[in-house]
Amino acid sequence: MRASGGGWQRHHVLAVFVTVAVLAATFVMYRSDSLTGTATTPSGPATSSVVAPGSLPRVPWAGPDFYKAFPAMVSAGWTDPNFFPIGVWYEAVTTPADTALDKEAGLNTYFELTASSDISLVRDAGMFAMPSTQLKGYGPETVGWLLTDEVDLWGHEGDAPWTGNFPSEGPICVPEQALCGYTVLKTLRDRLPQNDGRVRYANFGFGMEFFIKDPLAARFLDYTDVSSMDTYWYTDPGMCEKSHTPVEVCQRSASYGFTMDRIRGLDAMDGKLQPIYAFIETGLPFAQFSVPIAPDQLSGAVMNSLIHEARGVIYFNHNFGGPCISQHVLRDACGAQIRPAVIEINRRVKSLAPVLNTQSIKYQFSPDLDTMFKSLDGAYYIFAMNARGSAPGPHTLTLPSGMQATQAEVLFEDRTVPVDAGKLVDTFAAESTYHVYKLKGS
Repeated sequence: MRASGGGWQRHHVLAVFVTVAVLAATFVMYRSDSLTGTATTPSGPATSSVVAPGSLPRVPWAGPDFYKAFPAMVSAGWTDPNFFPIGVWYEAVTTPADTALDKEAGLNTYFELTASSDISLVRDAGMFAMPSTQLKGYGPETVGWLLTDEVDLWGHEGDAPWTGNFPSEGPICVPEQALCGYTVLKTLRDRLPQNDGRVRYANFGFGMEFFIKDPLAARFLDYTDVSSMDTYWYTDPGMCEKSHTPVEVCQRSASYGFTMDRIRGLDAMDGKLQPIYAFIETGLPFAQFSVPIAPDQLSGAVMNSLIHEARGVIYFNHNFGGPCISQHVLRDACGAQIRPAVIEINRRVKSLAPVLNTQSIKYQFSPDLDTMFKSLDGAYYIFAMNARGSAPGPHTLTLPSGMQATQAEVLFEDRTVPVDAGKLVDTFAAESTYHVYKLKGS
């Protein structure tokens, strides 16, 4: 069923309804040769000289300490190394049963709420929210404000005056053919309470990822404190064509890491870093696509995003296609297949929060794998899965030359793998397969 409240006519839900019109405008305005795919990649394998893992450089990031500049985030516990943001996009919270179901799924934050939502229920549940409106009675549970959604696709990269209209409400910019996305963000940011200790958040679309040239795309992030980019590689029927990516490379978990690299690269252009959240679909964001994301694909997309330094995870919780239309996939029968996978991957992310909240070590264990290297409390952690375009099967991970280990515990799999002469060999059976290894420090 549809959640109540007029807010459903804006932001992502509305953006999907006008996808055809937006795509048509986008392709007229942009050329595919502006695709750059800027990425930040780890350094290569260690040289033959002995290199202690602790002496390797660190990956630039915006970790939990970033939130210390925002008192509302500090008091809410977002600086706690045991906390990791896991949220859902555009939900309605009208009864205690809503928050109970969402907490059971491992969610802790609502990124946008309907106007009908009771914000006190979010607070009572010990959860958090970043809505676009100041809901009646809001308080410490509201840790940030949503500016808007996918303005890069409907406002575009420009400073022209904004009419105040959102998609389907009439002309957007003045004149109508102008570009005013930056004006939209500035106007919405200025309307919010000033200096209230809360972050400003926005989600962006594939315009920034594929069609808008780097300096112009990066300017959108001048108006946000935290951000995300939604590119639905598994379920967008036109994504492979839009991105000029072969299907065998396009519809892969590793593509979600590509998206993370793209927005992180744009964010780094001004030398200031903000937390970037992953955006993963739980069902069918497009009415014209009939194959929903599979449980292993969802888990792989989440993990690959984390490997590419996602500082939070947001789930798109709506089905616009297929036989089961829903605005609450993770609560109703439409999510019967995907909900268990969401619960399990969220459980794993929560258990790994203290590790994820450490600054990654720069090191590439294999050219065929996407990897992330962490250390905590005398142990090292290696996150690994197939890179974009690499074939599933056995892969070898080469450890830093100064790292002494004889075996690695494979977390969540109840097994160990041997380490022989500084190399670890394991099988990655499918493109979405991932492994998390724990090794004793040296």
